[in-house]
Amino acid sequence: MSHNPIRPWRNIDRRVSRKIWVGDVPVGGDAPITVQTMTNTDSGDVKATLAQVMRAAEAGADIVRISAPDVAATTALKEICRESPVPIVADIHFHYKRAIEAAEAGAACLRINPGNIGDESRVKEVIKAAKDNNCSIRIGVNGGSLEKHLLDKYGEPCPDAMVESGLDHIKILEDNDFHNFKISVKASDVFMASAAYQQLAEATDAPIHLGITEAGGLMSGTIKSAIGMGQLLWMGIGDTIRVSLSADPVEEVKVGYEILKSLGLRHRGVNIISCPSCARQGFDVIKTVEALEQRLEHIKTPMSLSIIGCVVNGPGEALMTDVGWTGGGAGHGMVYLGGKQSHKMDNERMVEHIVEQVEAKAAEIAKTLAADEAAQ
Repeated sequence: MSHNPIRPWRNIDRRVSRKIWVGDVPVGGDAPITVQTMTNTDSGDVKATLAQVMRAAEAGADIVRISAPDVAATTALKEICRESPVPIVADIHFHYKRAIEAAEAGAACLRINPGNIGDESRVKEVIKAAKDNNCSIRIGVNGGSLEKHLLDKYGEPCPDAMVESGLDHIKILEDNDFHNFKISVKASDVFMASAAYQQLAEATDAPIHLGITEAGGLMSGTIKSAIGMGQLLWMGIGDTIRVSLSADPVEEVKVGYEILKSLGLRHRGVNIISCPSCARQGFDVIKTVEALEQRLEHIKTPMSLSIIGCVVNGPGEALMTDVGWTGGGAGHGMVYLGGKQSHKMDNERMVEHIVEQVEAKAAEIAKTLAADEAAQ
């Protein structure tokens, strides 16, 4: 909320990491936690892939990853990278030459999987291509594709094996005087991923990319990601995130922002606080919130809105939000602006009126933020 002070008991002390750059987007250090997603189109189809990149960027994605499994994909990357409004990460598996081609095509970052990319000599060739083309690298360790010698050593995928894999590849990069890298240790198991990330955070100052890989569908994957990434972010671990869902990439971006917003780590758009509704409600809360979520998608300014069905908790919640509506019965509700009671309004005009008030408040907040930024 724009008009309330930060409470010290809500502060999260982020782990200190060094800053790198993915194109023109800073990752780590004092930079905001970035939100990523990944396209699911045929990477060789420039039109379809670029359209999906554009939609993800419009939803707020800071960085978009594209799989580059073959020459057709790395060839298409050249046009996609040129037209994309956000930096593109090329996702490389199995063939190190695809990484070299992607770097030459304009990718801002190369994601390489240590378990699949090949021996150290191949990694060195990828490093040279990254240096020559001003590319960053993400070391992407995955519990499902660890190196054979580590599986032989540990007997199964586990946090120790994942962290050892990551640190081995950090050493290769650093031995070749390459430091523009970030790292992830993803697993589909929340416990394994969480333990691995906590160990990793103690072992390196590299920026950390968070994710619970292959999390599932929209609902189950959202819950799993929120639990896994939420606890790590609360601990201060994580510089960039990707929510892995079997869903539209735009949904990944939305969920990513909701996770960050719930922890006060990143704000974009309207944070709607609403009650689950009960017999006390003075209007249909569920339908109203559904309508407002759709009607307010265009608002990018960070702000808060409370929609509460009755006066039990409504006034208290409204005092803490930029715009509030509390059901009052008798076909009307009370509007709150800036945490203060403002005026009554008929329920029939509720949605339209709230949209008007939110748009006006968003413009006011945006103006204040712009003035503060100009003064700095």
